[in-house]
Amino acid sequence: MKAILKLTVPPLLVLLFSYAAFSKLFTITTFDEQLHNQAFPDWLADFLLYFLIPAELITALLLCFKRTVILGLLGSTLLLLAFTAYITLVLAGYFSKTPCSCGGVLNGLGWKSHLIFNLVFTTLAITSLTIYLKQEVRDKE
Repeated sequence: MKAILKLTVPPLLVLLFSYAAFSKLFTITTFDEQLHNQAFPDWLADFLLYFLIPAELITALLLCFKRTVILGLLGSTLLLLAFTAYITLVLAGYFSKTPCSCGGVLNGLGWKSHLIFNLVFTTLAITSLTIYLKQEVRDKE
């Protein structure tokens, strides 16, 4: 099972983050409008506009190489945890308005479905990161 996760999770995350980044990039004006329609301050929307796409692309790139896959899995986990926390706050009614600024197909998911999707990918990322870290520790002994 560990070998299957090591073999499949990084490429799945590369697809996820590449797809998310490029769908936002190709509809950058819409993404910008969606971010500014969120319930958080404009400065945060501006930051996220310039942070998320490069962060997703860098994370995907890090996952492509054996030397950087652990950093990529760590970045994946952090991004997924942040997105999942936001969705959880949306479902808890924390925000006064909750437009989705996700890209592509994910934009069509409801909030509960999106939460399940994110929880699955977060679990895969954490599990894979744990496997890689344990392997690295064993290799150093």
